[in-house]
Amino acid sequence: MALNMKDNRTVQILAGAAAGKYGVLAAIAYNIEQLTALVRAAEAKRSPLIIQLFPSTLKQLPTLAFAAAAAVSQASVPLSLHIDHAQDVDHIREIIATLPVDSVMVDMSHYEEAENLEKTRILAKECHEKGIAVEAESGRINGGEDGIADTGDLEALFTSPEDVDNFIAAGIDILAPSIGNVHGDYGPAGPAPGQLHFDRLESINKQISDRVHIALHGTNDFPPEVMKRCIENGALKLNVNKLLLEVGNEHVRKHAADTPLVKLLDEGIRIVQQETEKWMDICGSSGKA
Repeated sequence: MALNMKDNRTVQILAGAAAGKYGVLAAIAYNIEQLTALVRAAEAKRSPLIIQLFPSTLKQLPTLAFAAAAAVSQASVPLSLHIDHAQDVDHIREIIATLPVDSVMVDMSHYEEAENLEKTRILAKECHEKGIAVEAESGRINGGEDGIADTGDLEALFTSPEDVDNFIAAGIDILAPSIGNVHGDYGPAGPAPGQLHFDRLESINKQISDRVHIALHGTNDFPPEVMKRCIENGALKLNVNKLLLEVGNEHVRKHAADTPLVKLLDEGIRIVQQETEKWMDICGSSGKA
């Protein structure tokens, strides 16, 4: 981990989680209502939280990044702003030059390994020069979602011990390993038995030996016991999207036709806040701020 990253908000949040042996939600927001719900949950539960935006959201709603940054700076609990799955080199450089972000996922996993590592190394250096922490994906997590390049036509690659050392040498701060997790849905029952390689995650955690932090991607449909087992085996940054937001989406689908807009928005915020609070309890971050 780069020495100058110790004062970085995302790194500090994950260092606290590592010391306390709990997981921190890294929660996607697509709009101001979801952002509001996430921040209210963090305040209510006295929990750290990483707010995540997709690059596609930055293009669709550029002001959301500044709203999220304001929430981070004004909160009474530790928050940070992370850009998830940034896959375009020019856009990454635009993001770190113009937006008040704490960390960026430099996701070059749609390239072959050597090019992935080289691009990651170059971009990590540029991010660190601006005090921005870097996450990268080792191996390849299959699937796609919301503006992420779909790797369905590429081979899913599990993270190997060599991958771990190579990506740490590239200068990253957070490693997102491939352990059988996928971008997208698993189904109502969650991952199939044996789909997630917990032994691989445990081995990666031991190999890392506190040099970087582990991010867990692909948590759609996770039951609580699966999430807890991932945390026990070293996952600290827990990327969540549908896991929190689907209850709000379902509320809108059911009530949009017969509920006044302001009430619909208020109820949606409350529902997503409640779901976020539930998962903060499950992941052990409640009361840790």
